[in-house]
Amino acid sequence: MQNAFRKLFAPPVFPDDEDKTRSASILNFMGWSVIILLTALLISRNIRPQGAIFAGSNLIILVITLAAVAALYISRWGYIQAASLILVTIGWLGLSYLTYPADGIRDAAFFGYILPILMAGLLLGWKGAVGFTAVSILSGWVLAYAETSGLINTASYQPFDFAINMTVILAIAGAFIYVTITTLQNALTKSRATTQELSVSNQELSGLRVDLEQRVEERTSELQKRASQMDAVASVARAIASVQDLDALLPTITKLISQQFGFYHVGIFLLDEKQESAVLRASNSAGGLQMISRQHNLALDYHSIVGYSISRGEPRIALDVGVDSVYFNNPDLPETRSEMALPLRVSERVIGSLDVQSTETNAFSEEDINVLTTLADQVAIAIENARLFGEARNALRESRLLFERYTQQEWGSFARQAKQTGFIFDGKQVLPLDASTKREASKAVAQTGSLSLEKESDSIGIPIKLRGQTIGVLDVRSKRGARQWKQDEISILEAAAERAALALENARLVESAQRRAARERAIGDISTRIGAVSNLESILQTAVEELGRRIGGATEVSLEISSDDGQNEH
Repeated sequence: MQNAFRKLFAPPVFPDDEDKTRSASILNFMGWSVIILLTALLISRNIRPQGAIFAGSNLIILVITLAAVAALYISRWGYIQAASLILVTIGWLGLSYLTYPADGIRDAAFFGYILPILMAGLLLGWKGAVGFTAVSILSGWVLAYAETSGLINTASYQPFDFAINMTVILAIAGAFIYVTITTLQNALTKSRATTQELSVSNQELSGLRVDLEQRVEERTSELQKRASQMDAVASVARAIASVQDLDALLPTITKLISQQFGFYHVGIFLLDEKQESAVLRASNSAGGLQMISRQHNLALDYHSIVGYSISRGEPRIALDVGVDSVYFNNPDLPETRSEMALPLRVSERVIGSLDVQSTETNAFSEEDINVLTTLADQVAIAIENARLFGEARNALRESRLLFERYTQQEWGSFARQAKQTGFIFDGKQVLPLDASTKREASKAVAQTGSLSLEKESDSIGIPIKLRGQTIGVLDVRSKRGARQWKQDEISILEAAAERAALALENARLVESAQRRAARERAIGDISTRIGAVSNLESILQTAVEELGRRIGGATEVSLEISSDDGQNEH
Protein backbone atom coordinates (compact mmCIF):
# COMPACT_ATOMS: atom_id res chain seq x y z
CA MET A 1 0.00 0.00 0.00
CA GLN A 2 2.78 2.42 0.91
CA ASN A 3 4.57 1.74 -2.37
CA ALA A 4 1.33 2.32 -4.27
CA PHE A 5 0.79 5.74 -2.62
CA ARG A 6 4.43 6.63 -3.17
CA LYS A 7 4.16 5.69 -6.83
CA LEU A 8 0.91 7.69 -7.15
CA PHE A 9 2.36 10.91 -5.73
CA ALA A 10 5.85 10.53 -7.26
CA PRO A 11 6.57 12.67 -10.33
CA PRO A 12 7.59 11.02 -13.61
CA VAL A 13 11.28 10.79 -14.37
CA PHE A 14 12.87 11.23 -17.82
CA PRO A 15 16.55 10.06 -17.63
CA ASP A 16 17.48 11.51 -21.02
CA ASP A 17 16.11 15.04 -20.28
CA GLU A 18 17.00 16.71 -16.96
CA ASP A 19 14.97 19.91 -17.67
CA LYS A 20 11.88 17.89 -18.52
CA THR A 21 12.24 15.90 -15.30
CA ARG A 22 12.52 19.15 -13.30
CA SER A 23 9.39 20.63 -14.99
CA ALA A 24 7.48 17.38 -14.38
CA SER A 25 8.43 17.51 -10.67
CA ILE A 26 7.17 21.12 -10.33
CA LEU A 27 3.96 20.28 -12.24
CA ASN A 28 3.37 17.23 -10.03
CA PHE A 29 3.76 19.28 -6.84
CA MET A 30 1.49 22.09 -8.09
CA GLY A 31 -1.13 19.69 -9.40
CA TRP A 32 -1.40 17.74 -6.15
CA SER A 33 -1.38 21.00 -4.14
CA VAL A 34 -4.29 22.35 -6.21
CA ILE A 35 -6.19 19.05 -5.96
CA ILE A 36 -5.77 18.73 -2.19
CA LEU A 37 -6.55 22.39 -1.35
CA LEU A 38 -9.52 22.69 -3.72
CA THR A 39 -10.91 19.41 -2.46
CA ALA A 40 -10.64 20.74 1.08
CA LEU A 41 -12.39 23.96 -0.04
CA LEU A 42 -15.26 21.99 -1.60
CA ILE A 43 -15.69 19.94 1.53
CA SER A 44 -15.70 23.05 3.79
CA ARG A 45 -18.28 24.77 1.59
CA ASN A 46 -20.68 21.83 1.40
CA ILE A 47 -20.74 20.97 5.09
CA ARG A 48 -22.07 24.45 5.94
CA PRO A 49 -25.92 25.07 5.92
CA GLN A 50 -25.66 27.88 3.37
CA GLY A 51 -23.52 25.79 1.08
CA ALA A 52 -26.16 25.87 -1.64
CA ILE A 53 -25.30 29.43 -2.51
CA PHE A 54 -21.91 28.19 -3.70
CA ALA A 55 -23.43 25.71 -6.14
CA GLY A 56 -22.11 27.54 -9.26
CA SER A 57 -18.71 28.29 -7.83
CA ASN A 58 -18.39 24.73 -6.51
CA LEU A 59 -18.83 23.42 -10.01
CA ILE A 60 -16.02 25.66 -11.26
CA ILE A 61 -13.76 24.54 -8.42
CA LEU A 62 -14.58 20.94 -9.29
CA VAL A 63 -13.70 21.56 -12.94
CA ILE A 64 -10.36 23.11 -11.93
CA THR A 65 -9.70 20.08 -9.69
CA LEU A 66 -10.51 17.66 -12.51
CA ALA A 67 -8.30 19.71 -14.87
CA ALA A 68 -5.42 19.29 -12.41
CA VAL A 69 -6.04 15.52 -12.33
CA ALA A 70 -6.07 15.44 -16.16
CA ALA A 71 -2.84 17.47 -16.31
CA LEU A 72 -1.12 15.02 -13.95
CA TYR A 73 -2.33 12.10 -16.04
CA ILE A 74 -1.10 13.66 -19.27
CA SER A 75 2.27 14.41 -17.68
CA ARG A 76 2.76 10.68 -17.04
CA TRP A 77 2.91 10.22 -20.81
CA GLY A 78 5.60 12.82 -21.18
CA TYR A 79 3.51 15.76 -22.43
CA ILE A 80 4.71 18.15 -19.77
CA GLN A 81 4.25 21.37 -21.76
CA ALA A 82 0.68 20.52 -22.79
CA ALA A 83 -0.28 19.46 -19.25
CA SER A 84 1.19 22.69 -17.84
CA LEU A 85 -0.72 24.82 -20.35
CA ILE A 86 -3.98 22.99 -19.54
CA LEU A 87 -3.56 23.39 -15.79
CA VAL A 88 -2.67 27.11 -15.97
CA THR A 89 -5.36 27.98 -18.53
CA ILE A 90 -8.19 26.12 -16.75
CA GLY A 91 -7.12 27.72 -13.45
CA TRP A 92 -7.17 31.23 -14.92
CA LEU A 93 -10.52 30.71 -16.69
CA GLY A 94 -12.05 29.29 -13.53
CA LEU A 95 -10.88 32.24 -11.44
CA SER A 96 -12.18 34.67 -14.08
CA TYR A 97 -15.61 33.01 -14.02
CA LEU A 98 -15.78 33.10 -10.22
CA THR A 99 -15.26 36.86 -10.11
CA TYR A 100 -18.45 37.74 -12.06
CA PRO A 101 -21.16 36.37 -9.71
CA ALA A 102 -19.14 37.37 -6.63
CA ASP A 103 -17.67 40.73 -5.57
CA GLY A 104 -16.12 41.46 -8.93
CA ILE A 105 -12.74 43.02 -8.81
CA ARG A 106 -12.87 42.99 -4.99
CA ASP A 107 -13.54 39.26 -4.84
CA ALA A 108 -10.97 36.75 -3.55
CA ALA A 109 -11.03 35.04 -6.97
CA PHE A 110 -9.50 38.15 -8.57
CA PHE A 111 -6.65 38.09 -6.09
CA GLY A 112 -6.27 34.45 -7.07
CA TYR A 113 -4.89 35.57 -10.49
CA ILE A 114 -1.54 35.50 -8.82
CA LEU A 115 -1.74 31.70 -8.88
CA PRO A 116 -1.81 31.11 -12.67
CA ILE A 117 0.84 33.81 -13.08
CA LEU A 118 3.14 31.93 -10.67
CA MET A 119 2.25 28.61 -12.30
CA ALA A 120 2.94 30.03 -15.79
CA GLY A 121 6.29 31.40 -14.64
CA LEU A 122 7.38 28.07 -13.19
CA LEU A 123 5.95 25.79 -15.89
CA LEU A 124 5.89 27.83 -19.09
CA GLY A 125 8.74 30.25 -18.54
CA TRP A 126 8.88 34.02 -18.52
CA LYS A 127 6.84 34.32 -21.71
CA GLY A 128 3.94 32.41 -20.14
CA ALA A 129 4.16 34.54 -16.98
CA VAL A 130 4.09 37.77 -19.01
CA GLY A 131 1.16 36.53 -21.08
CA PHE A 132 -1.01 35.53 -18.11
CA THR A 133 -0.06 38.73 -16.27
CA ALA A 134 -1.27 40.79 -19.22
CA VAL A 135 -4.61 38.99 -19.55
CA SER A 136 -5.11 39.14 -15.75
CA ILE A 137 -4.62 42.92 -15.75
CA LEU A 138 -6.96 43.24 -18.73
CA SER A 139 -9.54 41.09 -16.89
CA GLY A 140 -9.34 43.46 -13.88
CA TRP A 141 -10.05 46.48 -16.06
CA VAL A 142 -12.95 44.66 -17.70
CA LEU A 143 -14.42 43.75 -14.28
CA ALA A 144 -14.02 47.32 -13.06
CA TYR A 145 -15.74 48.67 -16.17
CA ALA A 146 -18.53 46.10 -15.98
CA GLU A 147 -19.20 46.82 -12.29
CA THR A 148 -19.15 50.60 -12.84
CA SER A 149 -21.51 50.36 -15.84
CA GLY A 150 -23.93 48.11 -13.94
CA LEU A 151 -23.33 45.20 -16.28
CA ILE A 152 -22.80 42.86 -13.34
CA ASN A 153 -24.35 42.79 -9.86
CA THR A 154 -21.93 42.00 -7.10
CA ALA A 155 -22.95 39.76 -4.24
CA SER A 156 -21.88 40.31 -0.73
CA TYR A 157 -20.20 37.31 0.90
CA GLN A 158 -19.81 36.77 4.54
CA PRO A 159 -16.42 37.57 6.07
CA PHE A 160 -15.80 33.90 6.89
CA ASP A 161 -16.48 32.91 3.27
CA PHE A 162 -14.03 35.52 2.05
CA ALA A 163 -11.53 34.36 4.66
CA ILE A 164 -11.88 30.74 3.53
CA ASN A 165 -11.41 31.64 -0.13
CA MET A 166 -8.41 33.82 0.65
CA THR A 167 -6.97 31.09 2.84
CA VAL A 168 -7.09 28.62 -0.02
CA ILE A 169 -5.66 31.15 -2.46
CA LEU A 170 -2.90 32.18 -0.12
CA ALA A 171 -2.17 28.54 0.73
CA ILE A 172 -1.88 27.67 -2.94
CA ALA A 173 0.16 30.83 -3.54
CA GLY A 174 2.41 29.93 -0.60
CA ALA A 175 2.87 26.44 -1.99
CA PHE A 176 3.74 27.88 -5.40
CA ILE A 177 6.10 30.42 -3.83
CA TYR A 178 7.67 27.57 -1.86
CA VAL A 179 8.17 25.67 -5.08
CA THR A 180 9.60 28.77 -6.71
CA ILE A 181 12.00 29.47 -3.87
CA THR A 182 12.96 25.77 -3.60
CA THR A 183 13.56 25.62 -7.32
CA LEU A 184 15.67 28.77 -7.19
CA GLN A 185 17.57 27.48 -4.18
CA ASN A 186 18.16 24.14 -5.87
CA ALA A 187 19.30 25.92 -8.99
CA LEU A 188 21.55 28.17 -6.91
CA THR A 189 22.91 25.20 -4.94
CA LYS A 190 23.45 23.31 -8.14
CA SER A 191 25.11 26.37 -9.68
CA ARG A 192 27.36 26.70 -6.65
CA ALA A 193 28.16 22.98 -6.75
CA THR A 194 28.82 23.25 -10.46
CA THR A 195 30.98 26.31 -9.85
CA GLN A 196 32.88 24.47 -7.13
CA GLU A 197 33.22 21.43 -9.34
CA LEU A 198 34.43 23.66 -12.15
CA SER A 199 36.89 25.30 -9.76
CA VAL A 200 38.14 21.92 -8.60
CA SER A 201 38.24 20.74 -12.18
CA ASN A 202 40.12 23.87 -13.19
CA GLN A 203 42.58 23.32 -10.38
CA GLU A 204 42.97 19.70 -11.41
CA LEU A 205 43.32 20.74 -15.04
CA SER A 206 45.83 23.38 -14.03
CA GLY A 207 47.76 20.77 -12.05
CA LEU A 208 47.50 18.34 -14.96
CA ARG A 209 48.63 21.07 -17.34
CA VAL A 210 51.63 21.90 -15.17
CA ASP A 211 52.40 18.20 -14.77
CA LEU A 212 51.94 17.64 -18.48
CA GLU A 213 54.19 20.58 -19.28
CA GLN A 214 56.80 19.22 -16.91
CA ARG A 215 56.50 15.77 -18.47
CA VAL A 216 56.67 17.22 -21.96
CA GLU A 217 59.69 19.29 -20.95
CA GLU A 218 61.34 16.29 -19.33
CA ARG A 219 60.48 14.08 -22.29
CA THR A 220 61.70 16.71 -24.72
CA SER A 221 64.90 17.10 -22.75
CA GLU A 222 65.27 13.33 -22.64
CA LEU A 223 64.62 13.01 -26.37
CA GLN A 224 67.10 15.79 -27.08
CA LYS A 225 69.62 14.00 -24.89
CA ARG A 226 68.98 10.70 -26.68
CA ALA A 227 69.19 12.41 -30.07
CA SER A 228 72.46 14.03 -29.01
CA GLN A 229 73.75 10.66 -27.82
CA MET A 230 72.72 8.94 -31.05
CA ASP A 231 74.41 11.73 -33.03
CA ALA A 232 77.48 11.16 -30.88
CA VAL A 233 77.32 7.42 -31.58
CA ALA A 234 77.01 8.10 -35.32
CA SER A 235 79.87 10.61 -35.15
CA VAL A 236 82.09 8.12 -33.32
CA ALA A 237 81.11 5.37 -35.77
CA ARG A 238 81.98 7.55 -38.77
CA ALA A 239 85.29 8.57 -37.25
CA ILE A 240 86.42 5.07 -36.28
CA ALA A 241 85.31 3.62 -39.61
CA SER A 242 88.00 5.68 -41.36
CA VAL A 243 90.83 4.43 -39.10
CA GLN A 244 92.20 0.98 -39.95
CA ASP A 245 95.37 0.87 -37.88
CA LEU A 246 94.62 -0.63 -34.44
CA ASP A 247 97.31 1.39 -32.63
CA ALA A 248 95.83 4.62 -34.03
CA LEU A 249 92.20 3.47 -33.70
CA LEU A 250 92.11 2.82 -29.95
CA PRO A 251 93.28 6.31 -28.80
CA THR A 252 90.94 7.88 -31.35
CA ILE A 253 87.97 5.99 -29.89
CA THR A 254 88.72 7.05 -26.30
CA LYS A 255 89.11 10.72 -27.25
CA LEU A 256 85.91 10.81 -29.32
CA ILE A 257 83.79 9.13 -26.63
CA SER A 258 85.15 11.48 -23.99
CA GLN A 259 84.41 14.54 -26.14
CA GLN A 260 80.94 13.44 -27.27
CA PHE A 261 79.62 12.09 -23.93
CA GLY A 262 81.57 14.23 -21.46
CA PHE A 263 83.29 11.41 -19.54
CA TYR A 264 86.53 12.51 -17.94
CA HIS A 265 88.11 9.06 -18.35
CA VAL A 266 87.57 6.51 -21.11
CA GLY A 267 89.70 3.39 -21.32
CA ILE A 268 89.82 0.36 -23.60
CA PHE A 269 90.97 -2.97 -22.17
CA LEU A 270 91.83 -5.88 -24.50
CA LEU A 271 92.57 -9.47 -23.57
CA ASP A 272 96.18 -10.59 -23.69
CA GLU A 273 97.40 -13.46 -25.90
CA LYS A 274 96.83 -16.03 -23.14
CA GLN A 275 93.28 -14.75 -22.45
CA GLU A 276 94.16 -14.52 -18.77
CA SER A 277 94.06 -10.78 -18.07
CA ALA A 278 92.76 -7.50 -19.52
CA VAL A 279 95.42 -5.01 -20.57
CA LEU A 280 94.74 -1.26 -20.79
CA ARG A 281 95.55 -0.39 -24.42
CA ALA A 282 94.22 3.18 -24.77
CA SER A 283 92.94 6.07 -22.65
CA ASN A 284 92.20 9.78 -22.97
CA SER A 285 93.02 10.88 -19.41
CA ALA A 286 96.41 11.67 -17.92
CA GLY A 287 95.92 9.00 -15.26
CA GLY A 288 95.04 6.45 -17.92
CA LEU A 289 98.19 7.29 -19.90
CA GLN A 290 100.26 6.72 -16.76
CA MET A 291 98.58 3.34 -16.32
CA ILE A 292 99.40 2.44 -19.94
CA SER A 293 103.05 3.39 -19.44
CA ARG A 294 103.38 0.82 -16.67
CA GLN A 295 101.34 -1.78 -18.63
CA HIS A 296 98.34 -1.77 -16.32
CA ASN A 297 96.31 -5.00 -16.45
CA LEU A 298 93.46 -6.57 -14.48
CA ALA A 299 92.66 -10.18 -13.72
CA LEU A 300 89.45 -11.65 -15.14
CA ASP A 301 87.70 -12.02 -11.78
CA TYR A 302 85.08 -10.25 -9.67
CA HIS A 303 87.56 -7.99 -7.85
CA SER A 304 87.33 -5.21 -10.46
CA ILE A 305 84.50 -3.76 -12.51
CA VAL A 306 86.37 -4.37 -15.79
CA GLY A 307 87.28 -7.94 -14.82
CA TYR A 308 83.68 -8.57 -13.75
CA SER A 309 82.34 -7.20 -17.06
CA ILE A 310 84.67 -9.33 -19.21
CA SER A 311 84.29 -12.53 -17.19
CA ARG A 312 80.49 -12.28 -17.07
CA GLY A 313 80.06 -10.79 -20.53
CA GLU A 314 77.61 -8.14 -19.28
CA PRO A 315 77.72 -4.46 -18.25
CA ARG A 316 78.81 -3.62 -14.72
CA ILE A 317 77.88 -0.24 -13.20
CA ALA A 318 78.96 1.51 -10.03
CA LEU A 319 76.67 4.54 -9.59
CA ASP A 320 78.47 5.48 -6.39
CA VAL A 321 81.99 4.11 -6.15
CA GLY A 322 82.10 4.99 -2.45
CA VAL A 323 79.58 2.26 -1.58
CA ASP A 324 80.23 -0.26 -4.36
CA SER A 325 82.09 -3.27 -2.99
CA VAL A 326 83.53 -4.26 -6.39
CA TYR A 327 85.04 -0.86 -7.22
CA PHE A 328 88.80 -0.65 -6.82
CA ASN A 329 90.11 2.70 -5.61
CA ASN A 330 92.58 3.79 -8.30
CA PRO A 331 95.08 6.49 -7.22
CA ASP A 332 95.61 7.46 -10.87
CA LEU A 333 91.89 8.37 -11.19
CA PRO A 334 90.97 10.01 -7.85
CA GLU A 335 88.02 12.05 -9.22
CA THR A 336 85.95 9.01 -10.19
CA ARG A 337 82.47 8.94 -8.65
CA SER A 338 80.66 6.68 -11.14
CA GLU A 339 82.03 3.95 -13.37
CA MET A 340 80.62 1.64 -16.03
CA ALA A 341 82.36 -1.19 -17.87
CA LEU A 342 80.80 -2.57 -21.06
CA PRO A 343 82.02 -5.82 -22.64
CA LEU A 344 83.41 -5.57 -26.17
CA ARG A 345 81.75 -8.49 -27.87
CA VAL A 346 82.37 -9.95 -31.33
CA SER A 347 79.71 -12.59 -32.04
CA GLU A 348 79.79 -14.71 -28.86
CA ARG A 349 83.40 -13.86 -28.01
CA VAL A 350 84.39 -11.11 -25.57
CA ILE A 351 87.62 -9.39 -26.66
CA GLY A 352 87.82 -6.69 -24.01
CA SER A 353 85.94 -3.95 -22.19
CA LEU A 354 85.04 -0.28 -22.65
CA ASP A 355 85.55 1.50 -19.32
CA VAL A 356 83.94 4.95 -18.81
CA GLN A 357 84.18 6.99 -15.62
CA SER A 358 82.44 10.19 -14.50
CA THR A 359 83.09 12.76 -11.78
CA GLU A 360 79.37 12.73 -10.84
CA THR A 361 77.45 10.14 -8.83
CA ASN A 362 74.49 8.40 -10.49
CA ALA A 363 75.80 9.52 -13.86
CA PHE A 364 74.36 6.56 -15.80
CA SER A 365 70.71 5.71 -16.48
CA GLU A 366 69.10 2.72 -18.15
CA GLU A 367 68.91 4.62 -21.43
CA ASP A 368 72.62 5.52 -21.15
CA ILE A 369 73.41 1.83 -20.77
CA ASN A 370 71.47 0.99 -23.95
CA VAL A 371 73.15 3.76 -25.96
CA LEU A 372 76.64 2.97 -24.70
CA THR A 373 76.06 -0.76 -25.26
CA THR A 374 75.30 0.02 -28.90
CA LEU A 375 78.44 2.13 -29.03
CA ALA A 376 80.48 -0.66 -27.39
CA ASP A 377 79.25 -3.11 -30.06
CA GLN A 378 80.39 -0.73 -32.80
CA VAL A 379 83.74 -0.22 -31.06
CA ALA A 380 84.21 -3.99 -30.80
CA ILE A 381 83.46 -4.42 -34.50
CA ALA A 382 85.84 -1.59 -35.39
CA ILE A 383 88.61 -3.13 -33.24
CA GLU A 384 88.05 -6.57 -34.76
CA ASN A 385 88.02 -5.13 -38.28
CA ALA A 386 91.22 -3.20 -37.59
CA ARG A 387 92.84 -6.35 -36.20
CA LEU A 388 91.76 -8.43 -39.20
CA PHE A 389 92.87 -5.68 -41.56
CA GLY A 390 96.27 -5.58 -39.85
CA GLU A 391 96.62 -9.33 -40.11
CA ALA A 392 95.57 -9.27 -43.75
CA ARG A 393 97.98 -6.41 -44.47
CA ASN A 394 100.86 -8.24 -42.77
CA ALA A 395 100.00 -11.44 -44.61
CA LEU A 396 99.86 -9.52 -47.88
CA ARG A 397 103.21 -7.86 -47.14
CA GLU A 398 104.80 -11.21 -46.33
CA SER A 399 103.26 -12.78 -49.41
CA ARG A 400 104.50 -9.89 -51.58
CA LEU A 401 108.02 -10.11 -50.16
CA LEU A 402 108.05 -13.87 -50.59
CA PHE A 403 106.82 -13.59 -54.15
CA GLU A 404 109.33 -10.85 -54.92
CA ARG A 405 112.15 -13.02 -53.61
CA TYR A 406 110.83 -15.94 -55.62
CA THR A 407 110.60 -13.81 -58.75
CA GLN A 408 114.08 -12.44 -58.16
CA GLN A 409 115.53 -15.90 -57.65
CA GLU A 410 113.75 -17.36 -60.66
CA TRP A 411 114.81 -14.51 -62.94
CA GLY A 412 118.34 -14.60 -61.59
CA SER A 413 118.51 -18.29 -62.40
CA PHE A 414 116.85 -17.75 -65.76
CA ALA A 415 119.25 -14.91 -66.67
CA ARG A 416 122.29 -17.00 -65.70
CA GLN A 417 121.16 -19.89 -67.87
CA ALA A 418 120.31 -17.69 -70.87
CA LYS A 419 122.93 -17.59 -73.61
CA GLN A 420 122.21 -14.00 -74.49
CA THR A 421 120.61 -11.47 -72.09
CA GLY A 422 120.40 -8.41 -74.34
CA PHE A 423 120.49 -7.00 -77.87
CA ILE A 424 121.10 -3.59 -79.43
CA PHE A 425 119.84 -2.08 -82.67
CA ASP A 426 122.24 0.49 -84.13
CA GLY A 427 119.89 1.62 -86.85
CA LYS A 428 121.05 -0.98 -89.39
CA GLN A 429 121.24 -4.32 -87.66
CA VAL A 430 120.56 -6.12 -84.37
CA LEU A 431 123.70 -7.09 -82.42
CA PRO A 432 124.19 -9.03 -79.18
CA LEU A 433 124.76 -6.87 -76.11
CA ASP A 434 127.66 -7.83 -73.90
CA ALA A 435 128.83 -6.46 -70.55
CA SER A 436 131.31 -4.06 -72.14
CA THR A 437 128.65 -2.31 -74.13
CA LYS A 438 126.19 -1.74 -71.28
CA ARG A 439 125.63 1.91 -70.63
CA GLU A 440 125.80 3.66 -67.30
CA ALA A 441 122.21 4.89 -67.60
CA SER A 442 120.97 1.33 -68.08
CA LYS A 443 122.94 0.20 -65.05
CA ALA A 444 121.41 2.99 -62.95
CA VAL A 445 117.89 2.12 -64.07
CA ALA A 446 118.49 -1.54 -63.33
CA GLN A 447 119.66 -0.66 -59.83
CA THR A 448 116.99 1.92 -58.96
CA GLY A 449 114.08 0.51 -60.97
CA SER A 450 112.96 4.01 -61.95
CA LEU A 451 112.85 5.95 -65.21
CA SER A 452 116.02 7.88 -66.03
CA LEU A 453 114.97 11.10 -67.71
CA GLU A 454 116.15 14.67 -67.49
CA LYS A 455 114.78 17.76 -69.21
CA GLU A 456 117.19 17.31 -72.08
CA SER A 457 119.19 14.12 -72.50
CA ASP A 458 120.77 12.08 -75.24
CA SER A 459 119.33 8.83 -73.75
CA ILE A 460 116.36 7.52 -71.88
CA GLY A 461 116.13 4.35 -69.77
CA ILE A 462 112.79 2.57 -69.24
CA PRO A 463 112.77 -0.14 -66.52
CA ILE A 464 111.19 -3.44 -67.49
CA LYS A 465 109.26 -4.40 -64.35
CA LEU A 466 107.46 -7.56 -63.42
CA ARG A 467 105.37 -7.51 -60.20
CA GLY A 468 107.52 -4.77 -58.70
CA GLN A 469 110.85 -6.34 -59.69
CA THR A 470 113.08 -4.83 -62.35
CA ILE A 471 114.07 -7.63 -64.71
CA GLY A 472 115.60 -5.52 -67.48
CA VAL A 473 116.11 -2.10 -69.02
CA LEU A 474 114.95 -0.62 -72.31
CA ASP A 475 117.61 1.93 -73.27
CA VAL A 476 117.11 4.44 -76.11
CA ARG A 477 119.86 6.84 -77.21
CA SER A 478 119.70 9.76 -79.61
CA LYS A 479 122.49 9.94 -82.21
CA ARG A 480 122.00 13.71 -82.55
CA GLY A 481 122.90 14.53 -78.97
CA ALA A 482 120.72 15.81 -76.13
CA ARG A 483 117.06 16.32 -76.94
CA GLN A 484 113.67 16.81 -75.25
CA TRP A 485 111.80 13.49 -75.19
CA LYS A 486 108.09 13.79 -75.98
CA GLN A 487 105.43 12.33 -73.74
CA ASP A 488 104.04 10.22 -76.59
CA GLU A 489 107.47 8.68 -77.09
CA ILE A 490 107.78 7.93 -73.37
CA SER A 491 104.27 6.36 -73.32
CA ILE A 492 105.15 4.13 -76.29
CA LEU A 493 108.38 3.04 -74.63
CA GLU A 494 106.66 2.33 -71.31
CA ALA A 495 103.91 0.31 -73.05
CA ALA A 496 106.56 -1.64 -74.98
CA ALA A 497 108.49 -2.30 -71.74
CA GLU A 498 105.31 -3.55 -70.08
CA ARG A 499 104.51 -5.89 -72.98
CA ALA A 500 108.11 -7.08 -73.06
CA ALA A 501 107.97 -7.90 -69.34
CA LEU A 502 104.86 -10.04 -69.87
CA ALA A 503 106.36 -11.77 -72.91
CA LEU A 504 109.63 -12.48 -71.07
CA GLU A 505 107.72 -13.88 -68.11
CA ASN A 506 105.71 -16.13 -70.42
CA ALA A 507 108.91 -17.31 -72.07
CA ARG A 508 110.46 -18.02 -68.67
CA LEU A 509 107.40 -19.94 -67.58
CA VAL A 510 107.41 -21.99 -70.81
CA GLU A 511 111.09 -22.79 -70.43
CA SER A 512 110.63 -23.64 -66.77
CA ALA A 513 107.73 -25.92 -67.66
CA GLN A 514 109.82 -27.58 -70.36
CA ARG A 515 112.65 -28.15 -67.87
CA ARG A 516 110.26 -29.68 -65.39
CA ALA A 517 108.79 -31.87 -68.12
CA ALA A 518 112.29 -33.01 -69.14
CA ARG A 519 113.12 -33.82 -65.54
CA GLU A 520 109.94 -35.78 -65.10
CA ARG A 521 110.58 -37.60 -68.38
CA ALA A 522 114.18 -38.45 -67.37
CA ILE A 523 113.01 -39.65 -63.97
CA GLY A 524 110.40 -41.78 -65.70
CA ASP A 525 112.97 -43.32 -68.08
CA ILE A 526 115.37 -44.11 -65.23
CA SER A 527 112.56 -45.64 -63.23
CA THR A 528 111.52 -47.77 -66.21
CA ARG A 529 115.05 -49.10 -66.82
CA ILE A 530 115.65 -49.82 -63.14
CA GLY A 531 112.30 -51.55 -62.86
CA ALA A 532 113.14 -53.82 -65.85
CA VAL A 533 115.84 -55.76 -63.92
CA SER A 534 115.48 -57.76 -60.73
CA ASN A 535 119.07 -58.62 -59.76
CA LEU A 536 120.58 -56.39 -57.05
CA GLU A 537 123.84 -55.84 -58.88
CA SER A 538 122.03 -55.22 -62.15
CA ILE A 539 119.79 -52.62 -60.43
CA LEU A 540 122.81 -50.81 -58.99
CA GLN A 541 124.71 -50.88 -62.29
CA THR A 542 121.68 -49.68 -64.27
CA ALA A 543 120.98 -46.84 -61.83
CA VAL A 544 124.62 -45.63 -61.90
CA GLU A 545 124.82 -45.84 -65.64
CA GLU A 546 121.53 -44.02 -66.30
CA LEU A 547 122.29 -41.25 -63.82
CA GLY A 548 125.75 -40.71 -65.30
CA ARG A 549 124.33 -40.45 -68.79
CA ARG A 550 121.52 -38.09 -67.79
CA ILE A 551 123.72 -35.72 -65.82
CA GLY A 552 126.47 -35.81 -68.44
CA GLY A 553 129.68 -33.82 -68.46
CA ALA A 554 132.76 -34.74 -66.50
CA THR A 555 130.89 -36.30 -63.63
CA GLU A 556 131.39 -39.46 -61.64
CA VAL A 557 128.41 -41.23 -60.10
CA SER A 558 128.64 -43.88 -57.38
CA LEU A 559 125.88 -45.77 -55.58
CA GLU A 560 126.25 -47.89 -52.46
CA ILE A 561 123.97 -49.56 -49.97
CA SER A 562 124.59 -50.30 -46.28
CA SER A 563 125.19 -53.84 -45.01
CA ASP A 564 123.66 -55.27 -41.82
CA ASP A 565 126.85 -54.73 -39.80
CA GLY A 566 126.91 -51.08 -40.60
CA GLN A 567 129.51 -51.28 -43.40
CA ASN A 568 128.73 -49.99 -46.86
CA GLU A 569 128.74 -52.21 -49.92
CA HIS A 570 129.52 -50.74 -53.38
